[in-house]
Amino acid sequence: MRMFTILTTAAAIVAPTLVMASSDEAWDEFRTDVRDACRALVDAPEGADVAIEVNPFGSESYGAALVTVAYETGTDRMICIYDKRDKSAQMTAPFHPGNAAP
Repeated sequence: MRMFTILTTAAAIVAPTLVMASSDEAWDEFRTDVRDACRALVDAPEGADVAIEVNPFGSESYGAALVTVAYETGTDRMICIYDKRDKSAQMTAPFHPGNAAP
């Protein structure tokens, strides 16, 4: 029982340190990787305005970005999902206006 208490206490002390282990530089690199992978998936004509808003940290397994493409005739919004493990990205189909849930 004493060993369990020692291990539990050690884990409680070390866990916050592990969470903060990622440096600002690592998070900047992550956001750049997500942006670049998502941008590569955007099929927009010349002159379209493409904005990629990367969620700063994503989830435990995935990065996410809101991708907006503005055309002369309107705007498309899509979600890009980035797999942190294999560094691949997938893009959703555009959201259509008027399809929001009540």
